[in-house]
Amino acid sequence: MDSAECTTEGQSGSGEPSHNSFGGHGVDATNLYRLRRFLCYGSEGATYNTREPSLGMECALTLIQLLEDGKGCEVVEEIRRFAQDGRAVRSNPALFALAVCSQHSDAKTKQAAFRALKDLCHVPSHLFSFIQFKKELKDGMKCGMWGRGLRKAVSDWYNNQDPIVLVQAVTKCKHRAGWSHQDLLRLSHMKPANEAIALINKYITKGWKEVQVAYADKENSEDVVKVLTYLEAVEKAKHSTDEVEVIHLIEEHRLEREQILTNHLKSKEIWRALLKDMPLAALFRHLGKMAADKVLAPGSADVAAVCERIRNETALKKSKLHPFNILLATENYKRGHGNKSKLKWEPDGHIIQALDFAFYQCFKNVEPTGKRFVIGVDVSASLSSTALGSSVSAATAAAVMSMVITRTENDAQVLVFSEGNVTPIVLSADMSVMQVTAELVKIPDGSTDCALPILWASESERHVDVFLILTNNETWFGKANPTEALKMYRQKMGVFSKLVVCGMTTTGLSVADPDDRDMLDLCGFDSRAVDVIHNFVLDLI
Repeated sequence: MDSAECTTEGQSGSGEPSHNSFGGHGVDATNLYRLRRFLCYGSEGATYNTREPSLGMECALTLIQLLEDGKGCEVVEEIRRFAQDGRAVRSNPALFALAVCSQHSDAKTKQAAFRALKDLCHVPSHLFSFIQFKKELKDGMKCGMWGRGLRKAVSDWYNNQDPIVLVQAVTKCKHRAGWSHQDLLRLSHMKPANEAIALINKYITKGWKEVQVAYADKENSEDVVKVLTYLEAVEKAKHSTDEVEVIHLIEEHRLEREQILTNHLKSKEIWRALLKDMPLAALFRHLGKMAADKVLAPGSADVAAVCERIRNETALKKSKLHPFNILLATENYKRGHGNKSKLKWEPDGHIIQALDFAFYQCFKNVEPTGKRFVIGVDVSASLSSTALGSSVSAATAAAVMSMVITRTENDAQVLVFSEGNVTPIVLSADMSVMQVTAELVKIPDGSTDCALPILWASESERHVDVFLILTNNETWFGKANPTEALKMYRQKMGVFSKLVVCGMTTTGLSVADPDDRDMLDLCGFDSRAVDVIHNFVLDLI
């Protein structure tokens, strides 16, 4: 089949998605945005929850309807593009949607889904999850599973990769979601495309000893030698009791933590070797572990080296980390103990200072939206409770979001409000998180009325593209609810404003009108919520 049969019309020349990327195929815009929300965070509705939802046919009704309406190829293209553009905050929804498409009765849709597999499954864990979703869908969709299409798609996933990239992947992630590489190679009847892939295949299915026997006396190609050398390093690291040898293997072959035995991770020297090439995001995750294992002893050269890495402006820019991610890493480290583990450590002041520097430096990583904002912070109840999905207080989360928006957008006003009281506040660029938090909680307590920021903008005749309301868990006490207030504001000002209401300590929120795609509720507040808001503001979901 010609691949052009399954391409999507209606894309703009700039690369930005058009309002309806299904173009001339006549898909209702509401359905398109429901699909995009599902791909983004796993729900077609206007509510993002920090608790990851379970995925099933009942939560993907729009997806099913689009397939039944003959839009399967367009749906697959939307899934592929959405994942490639990095809009999804969770990987599973897109993998689930692709699995549904690959099980559909329409041959063109199935073929398009299998072709898109390589664009969604960048690592083995994604591939394993996709296969597991297909297994779960098999009975409900009354179809087979390991047909020719899936066998070819899985075989191509392995065969089309660079051998060194593949051998790194299969030795870092051997199994997930009930599946292993051995399972997939057996069920797909994979025939290796070249000798290097054949070597990896043999390693997965037969083990290292069989590989040694098979390739010991052969005259091997350059690619095969590279793969053999890498596998030898991985196997030596798994079995060696010589700390110096393991360190040498890590440094020479750039082995990663997942390829090192747990017992080796008790060694300070091995951690130091791993640190040299460890990505910043991973470094932040392991700060507590390294401190607990005395790798990062207060005042040591190791602490100084880690601080230098954390403060590296080039590395921070490359990481693309959001300030909120840095704040979470800082709070987790400052706590001095694991959230669920028994690990305990003494936080080092120099590391905390370095993390503080990284936090403010990462404001440069935030992409401005060019929209006009009003951020309303509800101070009617205590904001000291921890925001669901994170380890910081609701007040701190509100402070960070207020800082990010006012520092990156040209037109942004922060308001604090409670029962009948709305106060605009000014946040200067040199204020710390602590100072901003203190500024937000000055007003006395009262009852919640989340319509107040919208009513204030209407009375002030201020043009606003996005209202972001940050509250604890209550949302309405007053003459007008936020939805009604927004509709009146739009009519008066002629601006079709968006509304985001974030209940930072609640698991249930129902402010957004489900028929209005420019309203969004958030339950809890985590690092993904930041990206959900950004996508929503840019009209991507």
